[in-house]
Amino acid sequence: MSPLVLLLKLLFKLMTSAFCRVISFFCVRRNFVENFKKKSFTVLKYIAFGVVIGVLVGAIDTLFGRVLIAITDFRTDYYLFLLPFLPLAGLLITWMYNKFSAISLKGMSLVFETGQSKRNSIPLPLVPLVMIGTWITHLFGGSAGREGVAVQIGATLSHRIGRKFHFSNNERVLLITGMSAGFGGLFQTPLGAVFFALEVIVAGYLEYEALLPAFIASIVACITSHTLGLEKFSVNVTDTLDFTDYKVIIFLVIMGIAFGLVGRLFSYLLQKSKDFMKNKIKNPYVRIAVVSIPLAIILIFFHNGRYSGLGTNLISASFSGGEVHYYDFIVKLLLTIVTLAIGFQGGEVTPLFSIGATLGVVLGNLFGVSPIVCGAIGYVAVFGSATNTLIAPILLGVEIFGVANVLPIAIVCIIAYIVNGNLSIYSSQQKALFGFEE
Repeated sequence: MSPLVLLLKLLFKLMTSAFCRVISFFCVRRNFVENFKKKSFTVLKYIAFGVVIGVLVGAIDTLFGRVLIAITDFRTDYYLFLLPFLPLAGLLITWMYNKFSAISLKGMSLVFETGQSKRNSIPLPLVPLVMIGTWITHLFGGSAGREGVAVQIGATLSHRIGRKFHFSNNERVLLITGMSAGFGGLFQTPLGAVFFALEVIVAGYLEYEALLPAFIASIVACITSHTLGLEKFSVNVTDTLDFTDYKVIIFLVIMGIAFGLVGRLFSYLLQKSKDFMKNKIKNPYVRIAVVSIPLAIILIFFHNGRYSGLGTNLISASFSGGEVHYYDFIVKLLLTIVTLAIGFQGGEVTPLFSIGATLGVVLGNLFGVSPIVCGAIGYVAVFGSATNTLIAPILLGVEIFGVANVLPIAIVCIIAYIVNGNLSIYSSQQKALFGFEE
């Protein structure tokens, strides 16, 4: 074969190879550009969705929260006239739910079941029902919280709006976004709210896809509720613990065990009490009316309504040097369980805050350690134990009490989380094994 033919063949191979490389480069680049555009569009959708949900839920949180504060102040002044009507209030709440949406009585279970693909949607009537039902509960002195309302509102609206606009194939992303907005807007603790929503549906598993919209929604909800006049509870705790003293380390372990056991006790008794009440008194009207009578008597005559409502009075006493009884935590625990078990509406988190804070003060005084620091640690550790969450309570501690005691808060929350042993106030919470859903 002549040299000229060989040269031509070589040139042809080189040109063919170069052409293929050019085509391959542009194909890869085209795929890269298309993927980049697709991901960028998804990110923008998440941001827009988070902003919309944050504004909407933050505004509703403000309405709910400010009315609840006014109701609490009114009941505090006139508890002797209002608490005797607690049984009638219970009948009204039960009638409302059975009249307009009986399925909404499942409350947080509806949120969990939707996130776990066990149901397709959350009924929209749940939003006004849970708000009005909680207002009535607090007006007439029931011992209950408020976070469950905000979380249910956020989850319901976020899921409904996201489904309507075909936003995500992942139901859990929609729910987590709304839950973080509801919690964050009410308590104005955006980081704690995000990780509470991420951790609580499936314990031990984090839905990272929801992180961006949840964070955006939580931040926007906080800004919205604060702008509209809802105030954040915070205490700047500057006292610290001396870690050079081995007794402090031992005390932290004792606190972790104590707070973990109390959170576990609350979770266990709440679920058992709900089942017991439903089995023993099957008629919901009879159940709430009959049991409310002794409940109202106890709330009236035991320290003049001290254990009615959210428990914010106990929290204030814990951090302002007020009177805290050694039995405050257990009485608040039991009365909150009875209130919720017979059908009154509200949440568990704020009572858990008050239970942990008062127990922390008692332990601090008992062992000669700063009661304010111990109250702050108990405030978040009992909440973490009872909800079976770990990161959320640590972040809440930082957002509410500052960074001075982040290490003891983390240590105690970890111990409390382990001691709890996977129990939760939310009976529908799933557990994950080694990062995978069971």
